[in-house]
Amino acid sequence: QVQLVESGGGLVQPGGSLRLSCAASGSIVSVYTMGWYRQVSGQRRELVADITSGSSTNYAASVKGRFTISRDNAKNTVYLQMNSLRPEDTAVYYCNAAIKRSYPITTIMEYWGKGTLVTVSS
Repeated sequence: QVQLVESGGGLVQPGGSLRLSCAASGSIVSVYTMGWYRQVSGQRRELVADITSGSSTNYAASVKGRFTISRDNAKNTVYLQMNSLRPEDTAVYYCNAAIKRSYPITTIMEYWGKGTLVTVSS
């Protein structure tokens, strides 16, 4: 089995910073693109940022210049450094990854974490 576990969410004041982490574990052969999505209740889940195994990055226009995605391939972990946070960044943040697993069969699948809540409020 493969799982993604997020950490680092919480309450922060406007203008503050948070760093999210997401670690992939289990029967992993390779980890391809990893990313962060967010969802506000009643709205569609949207891409925040993603990063390929070669560290090419892609950001939503709303977070460009404020958020930075990075990864540690040796740890199968992706990070999201969030600076200059705004109330509109409040959402549940989900980790996503395309992973080649080895058990019970070798195949590539998309996995999601359970989400971590980020609240930006004074």
